Amino acid sequence: MQNMYERWLTDRLLTRLQRMPAVVLMGPRQVGKTTLALRIAEKIPSIYLDLENHSDQEKLRDPYSFLPLHSDKLIILDEIQRAPEIFTVLRGLIDNNRQAGKNKEQFLLLGSASMDLLRQSSETLAGRISYLELGGLTPIELNNLTTKDLLKLWVRGGFPQSYIAANDADSTQWREDFIRTYLERDINQLGFRVPAERLRRLWTMLAHLQGQKANTSTLAESMGINHKTVAHYIDILCDLLLVRRLQPYYMNTKKRLVKSPYIYLRDSGILHRLLNINSYEELISHPIAGKSWEGFIIENILSILPNWHETFFYRNASGDEIDLLIKPSANQLWAIEIKKSKSPTIAKGFHRACEIVGATEKFCIYSGEDEYPYTNEITVISLAGMLQKILSELNSII
Repeated sequence: MQNMYERWLTDRLLTRLQRMPAVVLMGPRQVGKTTLALRIAEKIPSIYLDLENHSDQEKLRDPYSFLPLHSDKLIILDEIQRAPEIFTVLRGLIDNNRQAGKNKEQFLLLGSASMDLLRQSSETLAGRISYLELGGLTPIELNNLTTKDLLKLWVRGGFPQSYIAANDADSTQWREDFIRTYLERDINQLGFRVPAERLRRLWTMLAHLQGQKANTSTLAESMGINHKTVAHYIDILCDLLLVRRLQPYYMNTKKRLVKSPYIYLRDSGILHRLLNINSYEELISHPIAGKSWEGFIIENILSILPNWHETFFYRNASGDEIDLLIKPSANQLWAIEIKKSKSPTIAKGFHRACEIVGATEKFCIYSGEDEYPYTNEITVISLAGMLQKILSELNSII
């Protein structure tokens, strides 16, 4: 059923493949990378190899012999982190094709975003490779989106199998299985040696800190381990695109700013499972609801931004705050306030913060569907509307 959704990244991926000899499509397991790659294979003559499949591994036992046989096709290598030695081979093949005057698409590499993978590819294929990240389903990918669909996406998260489950119980079970499989198998396969029970405990503690600072010393004391170990575990969750750090915005001001990053679990459905929230009714009465909605909005926006757009939050000692700042260019700074209400009221602290940082555009994203002007040049807009606005502005330059 994943194929019923046309992923927004499809066109951008096709364009990138036309421009670069190798493209890495990153993302956590089960987010839809393979499905998207197979959709691409329907548009471009391709060969697909799953490097977790023994027979496909055997085909690459002698890659210098096998890969050139398919030089007229897009070669898709799934779970590329399982064979990091292949990057050296790809470099030679790409350079040979360049010398022969062949500049068409060649390699699409799918990876679960281990940092070893990224480090290996960036060092070996520098100047020959581009990176794209696939996140969960977004509102612009859901057909005929209704408010009910949006709330369902918030509760269940963006992993396709979680969202399309027959009911909340099936979705909850899928997410629980996902968490256990990641902890007990996948993280070890990606090269990280971490006790599953300990990492789940930390993951759950971070869920309780959604949209807040995570003090590693405090977390370490609660877990009975070294604070450097806690920091290392958080790094792993961030490297695997399961947790995001949102950095504070720095500027020349005499006001004291919050300097530690905010922590967000990137998928709202995983957040809710770790907190044992299994339905919309349970969520809206839970203390995490506001921060969960905030993280849901932020992740959807950041998932479609190109990596040259800097993103931050802003908060000063006086409590003036901006939930999300986006810096598309040196002369632009977008300020975004996030409200769950369908009749949002924007606090004075947001107005003051916008003046302090010099915001050039101001938005309030809410749970309604209409778009309308607010005071002080603020536009109230839906999440889907904001995503469409961002994509429309990017289409001319990507």
